[in-house]
Amino acid sequence: MGIEEKLPSGVLLTTVEGVAGYMRKASFWPATFGLACCAIEMMTSGGPKYDLARFGMEVFRASPRQADLMIVAGRVSQKMAPVLRQIYDQMPEPKWVLAMGVCASSGGMFNNYAIVQGVDHVVPVDMYLPGCPPRPEMLIDAILKLHDQVQQTKLGPNRAAEVEERENAALQALPTSEMKGLLR
Repeated sequence: MGIEEKLPSGVLLTTVEGVAGYMRKASFWPATFGLACCAIEMMTSGGPKYDLARFGMEVFRASPRQADLMIVAGRVSQKMAPVLRQIYDQMPEPKWVLAMGVCASSGGMFNNYAIVQGVDHVVPVDMYLPGCPPRPEMLIDAILKLHDQVQQTKLGPNRAAEVEERENAALQALPTSEMKGLLR
């Protein structure tokens, strides 16, 4: 006989992390960081046909200090990488990153010295969205999957340890140019 059986009907039990996760997932404010053709698909997803406002994302923020989700849409050049990192550092915690498109995820067809071969070499990425360019439906699906991930996010010192671990893994990632196997 547990406590659930002794409570009157209509009483819910949960944790603070559960409530905070539910509120966070329902109020994403994305930062605008469109770099190439994927940005057009990202803008389309905010329009009336796809309507990201259904998920609490009606306003794309121009200031990183008001955003908690960075959607990196398109290829990142070597010159743009420090700017991307600076904008990421200016975002308040908790923050999430979605790499939209194959160029942001792995450099895409641009395998040269000017393009960063995956934005995860610059910032830790929470969700990868493939495609060239990915459709707005795919972006909405990735955001919904990110919602599930955010709802399970820890709070306080547990979150800090989780973020530090992901950051170290991203910084120690092997560059694509040094990878062996089917890539070359």
